[in-house]
Amino acid sequence: MWHWTVSVTFYCAGTPLLHFFPQKSFISPRLVRKTRRSGKSAVVRAMLSSPPPPPPSSENNSGKKKAFEFSEKDFLASLMPKKEIGADRFLESNPNFDGRGVLIAIFDSGVDPAAAGLQETSDGKPKILDVLDCTGSGDVDTSKVVKADGEGCIVGASGAKLLLNPSWKNPSQEWHLGSKLVYELFTDTLTSRLKKERKKKWDEQNQEAIAEALKELNEFDKKHGKDEDVKSKKALEDLQNKLDFLRNQTESYDDRGPVIDVVVWNDGVVWRVAVDTQSLEDSPDKGKLADFTPLTNYRLERKYGIFSKLDACTFVTNVYDEGNVVSIVTDCSPHATHVAGITAAYHPEEPLLNGVAPGAQLISCKIGDSRLGSMETGTGLTRALIAVVEHKCDLINMSYGESTLLPDYGRFIDLASEVVDKHRVIFVSSAGNNGPALTTVGAPGGTSTSIIGVGAYVSPAMAAGAHSVVEPPSDGLEYTWSSRGPAADGDLGVSISAPGGAVAPVPTWTLQRRQLMNGTSMASPCACGGIALLVSAMKAEGIEVSPYSVRKAVENSAVSISDIPEETLTSGQGLLQVDSAYKYIQQARDLPPISYPVKITQVGKTTPTLRGIYLREYSACLQSSEWTVQVQPKFHEGASNLDLLVPFEECIQLQSSDESVVQVPEYLLLINNGRTFNIVVDPTKVSEGLHYYEAYGVDAKAPWRGPLFRIPITIIKPVAPVGQPPIFSLSNLSFYPGYIERRYINVPIGASWVEVTMRASGFDTPRRFFLDTLQMCPLKRPMKWESVVTFPSPSVKCFTFAVQGGLTLELAVAQFWSSGMGSHESAIVDFEIVFHGISANQSAVALDGSESPAQIVVTSLLAAEKLVPSACLDKVRIPYRPAEAKLRPLIGSRDRLPSGKQIIALTLTYKFKLEDGASIKPSIPLLNNRIYDNKFESQFYIIVDPNKRVYSSGDVYPDFVSIAKGDYTLYLYIRHENIQFLEKLKQLVLFIERKVEKKDQIQLSFFSEPDGPITGGGNFKSSVLVPGVPEAFYVGPPTKEKIPKSAPTGSVLVGSMSYGMVTLSSKSDDQNNQRSPASYDITYLVPPSKVDEGKDKASSTTKKSATERLAEEVRDTKIGFLSSVKRDTDEEKSTWQKLTAALKSEYPKYTPLLAKVLEGLLAGAGDHDKDTHYQEVIAAADEVIGSIDREELAKYLSLKPDPDDEEAQDYKKKMEAARNHLAEALYQKGLALAEIESLQPVKSPSEPQEGDDNLAKSNEKSDKFEENYKELIKWVDIKSNKYSMLLIVRERRCGRLGTALKVLNDRIQDDSEPPKKSLYDLKIKLVDDIGWSHVAAYERQWMHVRFPPALPLF
Repeated sequence: MWHWTVSVTFYCAGTPLLHFFPQKSFISPRLVRKTRRSGKSAVVRAMLSSPPPPPPSSENNSGKKKAFEFSEKDFLASLMPKKEIGADRFLESNPNFDGRGVLIAIFDSGVDPAAAGLQETSDGKPKILDVLDCTGSGDVDTSKVVKADGEGCIVGASGAKLLLNPSWKNPSQEWHLGSKLVYELFTDTLTSRLKKERKKKWDEQNQEAIAEALKELNEFDKKHGKDEDVKSKKALEDLQNKLDFLRNQTESYDDRGPVIDVVVWNDGVVWRVAVDTQSLEDSPDKGKLADFTPLTNYRLERKYGIFSKLDACTFVTNVYDEGNVVSIVTDCSPHATHVAGITAAYHPEEPLLNGVAPGAQLISCKIGDSRLGSMETGTGLTRALIAVVEHKCDLINMSYGESTLLPDYGRFIDLASEVVDKHRVIFVSSAGNNGPALTTVGAPGGTSTSIIGVGAYVSPAMAAGAHSVVEPPSDGLEYTWSSRGPAADGDLGVSISAPGGAVAPVPTWTLQRRQLMNGTSMASPCACGGIALLVSAMKAEGIEVSPYSVRKAVENSAVSISDIPEETLTSGQGLLQVDSAYKYIQQARDLPPISYPVKITQVGKTTPTLRGIYLREYSACLQSSEWTVQVQPKFHEGASNLDLLVPFEECIQLQSSDESVVQVPEYLLLINNGRTFNIVVDPTKVSEGLHYYEAYGVDAKAPWRGPLFRIPITIIKPVAPVGQPPIFSLSNLSFYPGYIERRYINVPIGASWVEVTMRASGFDTPRRFFLDTLQMCPLKRPMKWESVVTFPSPSVKCFTFAVQGGLTLELAVAQFWSSGMGSHESAIVDFEIVFHGISANQSAVALDGSESPAQIVVTSLLAAEKLVPSACLDKVRIPYRPAEAKLRPLIGSRDRLPSGKQIIALTLTYKFKLEDGASIKPSIPLLNNRIYDNKFESQFYIIVDPNKRVYSSGDVYPDFVSIAKGDYTLYLYIRHENIQFLEKLKQLVLFIERKVEKKDQIQLSFFSEPDGPITGGGNFKSSVLVPGVPEAFYVGPPTKEKIPKSAPTGSVLVGSMSYGMVTLSSKSDDQNNQRSPASYDITYLVPPSKVDEGKDKASSTTKKSATERLAEEVRDTKIGFLSSVKRDTDEEKSTWQKLTAALKSEYPKYTPLLAKVLEGLLAGAGDHDKDTHYQEVIAAADEVIGSIDREELAKYLSLKPDPDDEEAQDYKKKMEAARNHLAEALYQKGLALAEIESLQPVKSPSEPQEGDDNLAKSNEKSDKFEENYKELIKWVDIKSNKYSMLLIVRERRCGRLGTALKVLNDRIQDDSEPPKKSLYDLKIKLVDDIGWSHVAAYERQWMHVRFPPALPLF
């Protein structure tokens, strides 16, 4: 039996209506940064303690009716699930409570206001009230101000001449200018599509040019094929160079995108923005600035623009800082539009495809930074919260998040809690897509007290409709990949669940109206929309809206998805039920809004403070434990002391879900100042596996309110593997679509890696499995290993991964929910997990830079292991301190906190140099890898070269980037409102981490003797460890010869070291070697280099007298002083001329002096008219040339001096200096002659008539340029970088533009010096002169990348 995946696109009037990818559906960005799986959507069944239930029953293909059938109406309804959460029932009874009067903030990748269903609400109001880019990724610097010329034109920031629309009102007549590379505003997907379209057109133009160049070459060859004169050869070479250039352009083509001009002005009322997009259009008559309909801040007029019909990308604008900054807002992913559509889309003609709350209004807060793909930033998160308060939003939906080191901690969490507690905003967020293992909830949705975390649920209707599976499950279940609780501090993690998939609107640039996506990213907006219905009803009914009372209502009215208590960790309190929650709210309308947070500590300890009880390790289950619980009622800020706080008193009945395990007091009198009580947990009475309990408090006078607070208690009792080596086996496990098997193993102390053998059999169609393992360490992110495995047929697969001894390991194995659909055969799976380990006396080895090796003592505690140590240093870490630190308060409302405090920015500047190209990554140990659990809100950086070209940008997770040799600057941007915190970071250490090339990586040696690194004796290769018997050896430092040149003194070489070998006979597909996956850090501090012995030796004895040496010193000092004399004013110029004349008189024909005079003239270019200046240069060059005896120089250069003769060596230096002065003078004279010629009326270029050895004749006068050129090539290689410009000038002068272009291109591609704008300007000029307009346009676009006018805004 075979399964086939079919892609179907439905069209309506030529427009895609729905786009389905059955079984391989689109998934939202994972809650954590690194996406693990694509298209995953599976359902979870049971925890460990329950036996696997039978697979869903259905009839076979004998013609009997299928177990699940529904109508077309049901099918359409399944695309946007609402029935599952009771929203349809609620709206049927309360049609006007459809979200009207509710404003929701969408924290995401940016919503497209032109997308289907996002124009208006069900009661005719604007759907989207504001669209903001909170990250700054679309900011354009428009601080440059100009006025129009007499023709009503301005020169835009891109350099293009722009005609203004005369109807635009601008009382000040001041126009703010900026420009932007448009690809910086587009998603990678859209950019890729545009690049293909543009490349196709560019190729057509280039092929035409190639054909024309080839035609000219063939015609010339046909006409002059037998000509052997130099002129013909040069002409033929020129034609060939043109052809080669065009062909190379095809291979090197790299479209960096068009540049758009942005013009901003104040019309007397508001700031207006116009955009010139001609560079995006095929026709010069399209995209003109004057034809653009001006925009203003979106919230004022709610208008948007589209760059061009080709991209179909919507954008809006917002103006800040009095017109000096314009934010061009585009989305960085379809994700946000899809999320907004689930929450509140309104389709009057297709009501079944409405979002959950079609009457609600939205604001879009883009927190995904386009510069980082779609990664959120601290700046974006903080500005989004500021916008929520400013717009007085009722709800936030955030389908974003990351893993976290500490739950319920960090700057964003603090600010979000303030928004919830003080401003009464209800915050809903996705729990994450990192399941099926436990403790995979991410921040902020699954780890924050003030935020409602939502898990992802799939119903049979969704499976059959949206996912188009052959045979849907019989019951609704959680998706396999939905993240599970508890959080690291024991909190439940998942609050509620909601449908985690939908077919919803997507941006117009995708060229379709809707798309299927699934993930907790979809579950969160579904829940948020359901809560919006409740808020709509509460506002209409005059019920006080509070995030406290609403959360209590949705949690206490949710319907359980499973009867198994442990499923609470998967689905939270259950599936949201809007109608039931509303009944709860109505019944509780007269109760004050109160939250009941709990803080828990173990008796006898003061830290850590927890939100639940989580007993996971083997030792914690050996005896009972007592815990102190503090319940502190929380009222919203501003609550009346006399009316609410003083009279508050509740009689709480404490209950336990299982009194044999969790013992609680019977009653508690709770008052405003809070109360504490103790509970006892006895894990000794539970069986092996996972167990979940709750202790909770109920209002004794109103038990209908349900639990007012809960104390989640998770107990994992692991099993201990047995044997030598320890082995854990599972046999005959039966899997069907969506089934999950969990096992918990106490990893033996001394284990460092495992080897797993998985056998699958007994099935007919291919089966796909998810394998997750997880261990938890204090103050560390969980150790997680994961793999997706497909078995095309019954077979065996092997895996290895690292573990930490003494910690409980969860093994979660899940069959993908649609894998095996339609088959009635279960897969039988056997597991064998073998534990191995080699323990070392130090977890990380640090070599101090001396010749001494490091001793390592290793032991195998589990079984005999083969010891084969290996260590490799493959990176260099170089520390840097800031060269500059600047603090500045940020202006404007978007950087002013709701408390009124202005955010302050700290910009740190780091300078570094690469002697050769390398792959580098910045590292900031204090800040990196933490976004939500970080007290600072930004760590954005950019790396630029001296021309301000940006090579890399990043934030929380820096990436490696390959850059060429040269000088670079890194700017690091940190924000906080507390200036004292920022002051402490002014000298923040940053590392530049550099990859060492494969050939230069250092494999360290091991020895059995301490002197081995010196004597070379006692090499240690391998051994066999006897269980429990330690063995020692040494790892030696690298030899000095092996230390890379890129590793300066004080830098650190870093790498990894392993000790063991894998023993599996067959390896998994992704395993490329037999080394143990358990690796450890090893570092080497690079010591000072050896002292140069000859450095301090006295110079060779001179035969000159003291008087002669003094005279030379005085002369050289005078000449050096000449270089320091400025020439800015007439007085300074006069002084310089007098000093020059005096020195020439004192030291006649002294070449170094004359060369310095020439240098001064060149530095003062532009002092007067160009012709006079170049004549002076020629005269000064002639003086230098005349001061050198060229016959003597030529004679000397033909000889080889004696290297042992000091006088000969001194004379050599003198002659080489004379040659350099001569060459420089001839070179500068040639350039000056060419410039003078260019200032004359245009004439036909003169060329050699008989070849390079004959000077060209013009009006029977010798060609001075050619004479000078001929002299220069006697002394230097004219093609070298230093002098090649004169060759380019000559070839251009002779009309050989192809050869000139080749020489210029060769010089540009030489990375021995930084890119020079003048060279690229000349390249464009040459290309224009040849007539290749498409190449010239391409190069002009690149100029904005290579030489931006200013640094980008943060």
